[in-house]
Amino acid sequence: MADGSTFKRCSCRDGDGKELGQKCPKLRRSGGGWNHRHGIWHYQIELPPHPDGRRRGPLRRGGFTSQDGAEAELAQVRALLTLAAPGEPATRTQIADLIKLTLAETKALPNMETVRRKIKTGLSLTQEITVEQWLEEFLQRKRKIEESTRRSYEGHIRLYLIPHLGRLALDRLKVSDIAVMFEQIEEFNDTIVERRASPDPSVRASVKYRRPISVATMHSIRATLRHALNMAIRQDRLLDFNPAAVLELPAKTRPKALVWTDDRVQDWQAAFHERLTAETRRRGGRRVDPVDAYTSTPRPSRVMVWTPAHTRLFLEEAQRHRLFALYRLIALRGLRRGEACGLRWKEVNLDAQTVTINWQLVQLAGQVHEGTPKTDASVRTIALDAETTATLRAHRQRQLQERLALGEAWTDSGFVFTQPHGDRLHPQNVTEQFLWLAYLAGLPPIRLHDLRHGAASLMLAAGVEMKVVQETLGHTSSSFTADTYTSVFPEVAMAAAEKTAALLLAEEEGQQKPAEVIPLRV
Repeated sequence: MADGSTFKRCSCRDGDGKELGQKCPKLRRSGGGWNHRHGIWHYQIELPPHPDGRRRGPLRRGGFTSQDGAEAELAQVRALLTLAAPGEPATRTQIADLIKLTLAETKALPNMETVRRKIKTGLSLTQEITVEQWLEEFLQRKRKIEESTRRSYEGHIRLYLIPHLGRLALDRLKVSDIAVMFEQIEEFNDTIVERRASPDPSVRASVKYRRPISVATMHSIRATLRHALNMAIRQDRLLDFNPAAVLELPAKTRPKALVWTDDRVQDWQAAFHERLTAETRRRGGRRVDPVDAYTSTPRPSRVMVWTPAHTRLFLEEAQRHRLFALYRLIALRGLRRGEACGLRWKEVNLDAQTVTINWQLVQLAGQVHEGTPKTDASVRTIALDAETTATLRAHRQRQLQERLALGEAWTDSGFVFTQPHGDRLHPQNVTEQFLWLAYLAGLPPIRLHDLRHGAASLMLAAGVEMKVVQETLGHTSSSFTADTYTSVFPEVAMAAAEKTAALLLAEEEGQQKPAEVIPLRV
């Protein structure tokens, strides 16, 4: 029993209703061989005792369609237990604890290489190290550095890295997690710029002593994280990949918003498939998260905008999602993520086809808080088109059905967009779902905030006045809107070029040629 064994059983019952288990006559054929059409394969193995010496119940696992499958996983369990050196019963006990814990959480066995690495470095097998814990350990080990360098490390860690990333498990930190941190820093920068441009002195005074985080500072923050993660790789072998090393940051000037033209899409797709192949090879053929590769593959600009055709494809894909109405609001009306998440039904007038923005949900250190919008200009009433209004009506009906199905278990939060049980959304989950939907739609990647850029560009391409676009987006000045949130779609640029040329050459139907001009030279 120490090496374990495999067996086959079924759920058939006898005349008294008792399970037959391994005794069912249907498990074998008349010739004595196993009946592959009846029963499920299992394995069983004794695990080391608990730390206090108490006997631990045997590990039993089933659900295998073949004996080979059960034998293969049983062999993995044996291999994990043999990672403990002879004479180290405490390590064998920790491995047993880890096996039970990991199976309960993930339905899969622990990764062999991860367990071997932790044993070699003397780390606890059952306790996850968070990013915060490792950053604190990193500071403790950095004794022989200049005081100015230490202060810089401490500031980056205290103000940015721990609030945004600290609660995450160190060995699960992804490129996309770090990217979200810098996106939130950039959103804060936009708030400062908007308030400084406000005609209201009190709004300008609110950011008098605040300054945007420069691109140089962002690079320094990333360098601190990269250094800490390199230490985790080289000294303790806690990681085999440094996500901070491959993250791209914006150039030292504000990145120009670019449209995903066909040529740019083709170049990006080639780079994406190359990255996915290389990452799969690096991981020895193990599964790679395609969305992480999707979001981390370099783009022509940090700020990318979909064409109208791209946006239509995304909305077609999102139509099956329960938050379709939220994504449509952002794509067509340019709401910020926090504004869409913080919208309440009492601020929606479907008869008048308007929504009023009074609140937003903000994310800080992984926690969700309700607050007022970024500026006074952000408090606004937005007109809705008929199709978006119909989408919101359908969303409300679906939400009422969810409420009736849950009964007293429903949380009456009053928000337009909620979790399935009625509680408010977590903004980061909305972003993650957006990236997943964009990936499923086969579209080139953009940030969720870039849907807002696209909404502004769509409005201007449709001939909407800049002042109206400014008010719809909730900006304090139209100059900020023009400088930041507009991109020219290729088809609009082509139409403008043709129109200009036609005017110059007088080729438009019914147009008179310009009068003769006096030459400057004779």
